[in-house]
Amino acid sequence: MGVNVFPAASGGASYSSQPPASASSVLLDGQLVTASSISTSVTGTGAPWLLYANGAGTTTFTVGSDTYSVPAGLTVGTSAYTGSKSVSVATTYTPPASFTASTFSSGANWFGICYGNGLFVAVGGTGSTNYGAYSSNGKTWTASTMPSSSSWYAVTYGNGYFVAVAANTTAGAYSTNGTTWTASTMPSAAQWQSVTYGLIGATNYYVAIAGNLGTAAAYSTNGTTWTSSSLPSSLYWATITFGNGYFVAVASAASGFVTTTVSAYSSNGTTWTSSTLPSSQYWFGTAYGLVGSTSTFVAVAQSTTAGAYSTNGTSWTASTMPSSATWNNVAYGNGYFVAVAGGTSAGAYSTNGTTWTALTMPSSSSWYGIAYGNGVFAATTVSGGTAGAYYSFSPLPVAYGIYNGATVRA
Repeated sequence: MGVNVFPAASGGASYSSQPPASASSVLLDGQLVTASSISTSVTGTGAPWLLYANGAGTTTFTVGSDTYSVPAGLTVGTSAYTGSKSVSVATTYTPPASFTASTFSSGANWFGICYGNGLFVAVGGTGSTNYGAYSSNGKTWTASTMPSSSSWYAVTYGNGYFVAVAANTTAGAYSTNGTTWTASTMPSAAQWQSVTYGLIGATNYYVAIAGNLGTAAAYSTNGTTWTSSSLPSSLYWATITFGNGYFVAVASAASGFVTTTVSAYSSNGTTWTSSTLPSSQYWFGTAYGLVGSTSTFVAVAQSTTAGAYSTNGTSWTASTMPSSATWNNVAYGNGYFVAVAGGTSAGAYSTNGTTWTALTMPSSSSWYGIAYGNGVFAATTVSGGTAGAYYSFSPLPVAYGIYNGATVRA
């Protein structure tokens, strides 16, 4: 007996599954291949339904206002339904609780990593070097060459350009493909610590901050030429991120390497306003994510359990990391913030930026950089070696079916 397939598979070929023995007919049958959810409507005939799914994790069926969780390979019964019902089928991603080791193309202090245009791109240095690398999957890496021998500290992507900055120099660089680089010139010789990209109105901004004691910052509207700007106070500025119309920077220390509560924000990429973090720490990493419909910035600090979050980039609330560690950086993707720390196998993840859960890196190393792209988190170390790590979300493909029942079939 043939099986009717409805709806067409999401992003893949049609799929047919044999209904369970207690089912009388097929109501919905398909496969999630590239999309993690699908919504449609199904008409019930007054009988209970049988829900089936088989993928990497649990699949959630929402029928009208009722929700059912179906473990992989199992069948779950429902209430009786009559008439047209809205139905959605969605996979559940497994949290990034454990990373897998990867290997970089050469040994270096891999300080910076980002994702864009289908590639992870990393930059680094060991002394004065010109190390670069790229990867299409965050797992296997190919060497590239930066345009000068410098300690390349940070890289970002936006509007078709990868943009990198280096420490203790005026050296900058840009690339349109992530594999070959062209030199650019920063407005002053500084320890350019962090760079990010943001779109303000219709104007592209690349913004960099310096990590040596001072107020040095810079911006570019094309990724190739730079203009000086000034942060609101003289500090060791550590990192910068962009989200919801704001550039947000945090400082790691004040003069004498004492801890600080200072952060800063900018709504135009050129002028800055001071803000205050909830406690005095060596704040070192920050990231932005859209949690549901809520804009969320997070910050992490070194040698502590202190964290912080903000829904506007201007005022902050304290949070707590799962262990005291040298929390270096944090990234957001696929509904998760993920933070990495130096000198340990400890990491952390959060679905809301406010509460954190411990994760495990593949080794105790100086984990420093992290980025997300295309379902993968990729991390770097500054141990001078080739160690890297990744976590790949893999809930797809998922076979699913809704069957009318329960009638014993001959």
